[in-house]
Amino acid sequence: MFEAPQDVLSVLTIDLGILIGLLVMAGLLDRTSAAARILFGLTTAVFIVCYAAWRWHDTLPSFEPGLDMLWPYLFFAFEMVAILYTLMSIVILFRFEDRSAEADREEARLSVSGAWPAVDIFICTYNEPLDVVEKSIIPALAVDYPNATVWVCDDTRRDWLRTYCEEVGANYVTRPDNHGAKAGNLNNALRHTASRSNAPIILVLDADFAVAPNILRRAVGLFHDERAAVVQTPQFFFNADPIQHNLMASEAWVDDQRIFFDVFQPAKDAWGCAFCVGTSFLVRRDRVEEMGGFPHDAICEDINLTYSLMRHGYRTHWLNERLSAGLSAEGLPEYITQRTRWCLGTIQVALLKVGPFRSGDYTLLQRLHYFHGVLNWLCKPFIVLMLVAPSIYWLFDMPAFQADYLSFLRYGLPTLFALWTYSSWVSGRRTLPLFMEVTHIMTALAITLTLASAAIRPFGRPFKVTDKGGDRSVSMVRWRMAAGFGAITLLSAGAIVWSFVSPSGATEISSLDYFNLIWAGVAMLFCFVAFLVCFERPRGAEEFRIEEPVRVRSGGVAYDAVLATLGMETARLRLTAPGHAFAVGDGLNVLIEPTGWVPASFLAVQAGNYAVALAPTPLQRRTLILRLFTQAVDPIARTASLRLALRGLIARCFRAT
Repeated sequence: MFEAPQDVLSVLTIDLGILIGLLVMAGLLDRTSAAARILFGLTTAVFIVCYAAWRWHDTLPSFEPGLDMLWPYLFFAFEMVAILYTLMSIVILFRFEDRSAEADREEARLSVSGAWPAVDIFICTYNEPLDVVEKSIIPALAVDYPNATVWVCDDTRRDWLRTYCEEVGANYVTRPDNHGAKAGNLNNALRHTASRSNAPIILVLDADFAVAPNILRRAVGLFHDERAAVVQTPQFFFNADPIQHNLMASEAWVDDQRIFFDVFQPAKDAWGCAFCVGTSFLVRRDRVEEMGGFPHDAICEDINLTYSLMRHGYRTHWLNERLSAGLSAEGLPEYITQRTRWCLGTIQVALLKVGPFRSGDYTLLQRLHYFHGVLNWLCKPFIVLMLVAPSIYWLFDMPAFQADYLSFLRYGLPTLFALWTYSSWVSGRRTLPLFMEVTHIMTALAITLTLASAAIRPFGRPFKVTDKGGDRSVSMVRWRMAAGFGAITLLSAGAIVWSFVSPSGATEISSLDYFNLIWAGVAMLFCFVAFLVCFERPRGAEEFRIEEPVRVRSGGVAYDAVLATLGMETARLRLTAPGHAFAVGDGLNVLIEPTGWVPASFLAVQAGNYAVALAPTPLQRRTLILRLFTQAVDPIARTASLRLALRGLIARCFRAT
């Protein structure tokens, strides 16, 4: 039966009142207060539990054998996995730990005593080009610390990299094979340095991460706590991930890992369950040696390291400060490969005999936190089911759950309002509806397939390194992914059309039909945005906004200018000289501090700016690296803006590149 308009209006009025109340809570409550987190979290949890109770009592058919009966129970089971994960997340976020004050105190203490422990810096590299790995080596050599030794751990045995290390003053380490992948590389460096520098603290970096000069001074003091075996700092990125980049939204919303690094890890640290994330972390050498080296029986050596140390009674401390920046995955295949590797590694550690589920050496709290991490991946199949459910309803007359749209407005919509408002509040405006969902959608199918294959053969697969660097200057279409999302988009659209033109359809559209029509429209929208992401926009050399006055010299004449953007190979200037004064290829010099006069050549006038190609000397290039990649230049948004994100999305719909 179709509900009367007054019924719909009454429910929507209540929903609007709930939304206003939630927004008032978000505006009045301080997210740094534990009491506020508990209050807002419990409020959100009440909505979720009421929704789950409604789903159980009112939307499931009587169970009978048959595919049409199995389907709604399968959907419900995966939905409950997602709900359980969300409820556990809310409880975890009741607490958080900010160690910056502790770092201040310990840094001051060590500065007075001068008792800075020696540090070995291990830079793990596998096949990265020089323009990537140099951005890690040069900043590591320039750290502001009295006793640090840089070791470039090359797992591809490249002579040119050995030569480069000799030129810049870094130590080079390699090995004859790649046994144990990254963990094996670290163990080789551990053995090699034991007879040489043998520093008690090791800083581990991936080859694409540049550290801030003060990373060691900020972090080593946290080892005053004897329980601390690892001090982990968050990952930041100086380039947009492929979803941000392809949707033209890098300045409008945060990368998906910001929620994990800035929100969940400080909360997990407060519970004593933060974990290592593979790069930009410090670890005590004696703790690693105590357990026989870096563990390599799972492809995610970072979380494996954390839980191996937990088993020995040690912890990971999280220092939530921007002390390094690296290169995010630049293409969709690399982005998805990275996430599926994390998923498989999490499952592998869970299945190890010494892992948190099978060993008796873990506390209940530690097991629950690991279970929460597993649930994060087990939620992904639910996303796939949500996308195809309305089409299954229209094509096969199999509803995922039996509810009309008015009931969903009563129970489902307030829950969505609560989740969206709470998520934005607790994350410090780092989440956006639609865009966060699309981020999860992009990897959902690949992770679902990884989970299915892991159920059959979880071990024995090679470690896949995320390819970074290289030429990304041309557009790419990821046809297989585009075909998948395009098919679901068309299927949803076709299901909507079919509901009206089907000769076997009902003469009147029921409330259940209306509900699935709206659902199909939402699925169509999400999949269409995911479809757009599959058309990868070209990337040029990274440039950072600078906006500082400079001098430009050409033909014996000097000009005042503003340096608008600066990269390693290119820059953009706003000159006072007229445009016709330069022809393409004309030589000039730009005075860039602290690099000095950098040789350049004129390229073109673009949007009022003079684009120039830079040709720095090797020494100037190293200075530019320190200038661009070790300072707090943030080209990626720290908080989200729905207005800017939608503007970028609309522009993307009408632009091919």
